[in-house]
Amino acid sequence: MGDTVKVKTVQRSALGALIATSVSALVVNANTSAVAILIPVISEDTGMSTDTLQWAVTGYSLVAAAVIITAGVLGDIFGRRLIFVIGLLVFIASCVLIALAEGGMGVILGRCIQGAAGATILACGMSLLSAANTGKAQLRAVTLWGAASAVGAAAGPLVGGLLATTLGWQGLFWIDAAIAAACVPVTLLAVAESNDPSRPRSVDLVGTVLIALILAPLIYGLTNGSAWGWGSLPTLGCFAVSVLATVAFIFVERRVKAPLLDLDLLRNKLLVGSTLSILLGAGTINGIMYVVSLYFQDPSALAMDSFQAGLATLPIAASMVVMSPLITPIVGRIGARTTVALGFVIMSVSFAALAFVQDSWGYALFVLPLAGVAIGMALQNGPCSSLSTASVEPGEVGAASGISNMARYVGAAVMTAIVASVYGSVTATRVAAGASEGEALAEAFSWSAISMGIWCVLGIALALLVARNITRKPASFEAASVAASTAHTLTPPALVRAGASSAVE
Repeated sequence: MGDTVKVKTVQRSALGALIATSVSALVVNANTSAVAILIPVISEDTGMSTDTLQWAVTGYSLVAAAVIITAGVLGDIFGRRLIFVIGLLVFIASCVLIALAEGGMGVILGRCIQGAAGATILACGMSLLSAANTGKAQLRAVTLWGAASAVGAAAGPLVGGLLATTLGWQGLFWIDAAIAAACVPVTLLAVAESNDPSRPRSVDLVGTVLIALILAPLIYGLTNGSAWGWGSLPTLGCFAVSVLATVAFIFVERRVKAPLLDLDLLRNKLLVGSTLSILLGAGTINGIMYVVSLYFQDPSALAMDSFQAGLATLPIAASMVVMSPLITPIVGRIGARTTVALGFVIMSVSFAALAFVQDSWGYALFVLPLAGVAIGMALQNGPCSSLSTASVEPGEVGAASGISNMARYVGAAVMTAIVASVYGSVTATRVAAGASEGEALAEAFSWSAISMGIWCVLGIALALLVARNITRKPASFEAASVAASTAHTLTPPALVRAGASSAVE
């Protein structure tokens, strides 16, 4: 009788973990991808320029990059369920703050807080889910979690656009807050606590702050460099602060007991190459989609409303969803190195096509190039997510996964800042030279695509040079990694479970 009760309790915990973590991952990723579509309508409502509001996008990624590894460490030490619930509560509070904001600064502040919450939910959620399951059920649960993440990222722009044209842009955040609130009692009542007793109880908070100090002035300088002048004192000052913070970060990480980043891992060429590829792929697609959201909704360009712009992203989202189940067979046939290189080639060609944008272009001419960017990103990002964890020893897999996740957020923040600067400066320069608004915007879009394409060309070289010794064949865990790879690099669930201490409460 006691064994039956125990089995049912474990099953309830596993089901509760699957529901709470998958629903929250879907909401977090949908929220993240939806906000770029909302920038024009938020700008109109608050009176803040889109140039400044881009910090609602880059600020989220910046804070998430600084927090995501620390959130996982806190979960391993103090309990993944506890930290996961705290993440949900902070996410709810940030949604309410944004929805009630009367000005753009409130939106930006709320989004920065939301970056910390979203990173915490994703970091602890997958570990919590893995610790609640074993065997085939474990892999199935993580695969569903990854699929929920991918669906959320794909559906976000459409849902955000629909809500903006019906309930107002605040509607997205009210609904997200309500769904996240529903996950809290499910987690508390049905999910067992778990932690990692082997994890040192030291938390590298200084390293976390230094990551933010590296990224914030860098992004601020990239955003304003064209207006200030790239050789001006404020621009060079921002970059100097980033350099000094980087030196301080290296100094601290070599001396703390439990470093945020194990610098010895950076000697692993395959890990570094995979991580940089993730940064470039995730960064460039985030950057171009930010410009797409502005261009499609600008009255002097395609003049779409928020819902139409969200609907217009469906071919891009569908391309990634369709590609997910195909990537593992492709890797098995042509190898990971060739697949990654092919992905960057497709992205480079697609960005090259977008470089020919004219103000006479209609929506139909954007579809194939943007779908190509999404397909190429899926091809390179999925294998790189798996290779980043397969390139290290089992005990280092969690650290490698954390590095890759940080790189994904860093790429999104930096590339969005770069493309926002290019788009704004080219538009202003062309209008000042006498071009029409439509012509100026088209040329700005063109140069934005070129700036992203250059990084993808570098990605081709990176894939061919760094990953020359890849011999690994795809494993069963590959499918889950590919499904989640647009938002997260997964630690194989067996390794999470191996270090976990679970207690049903």
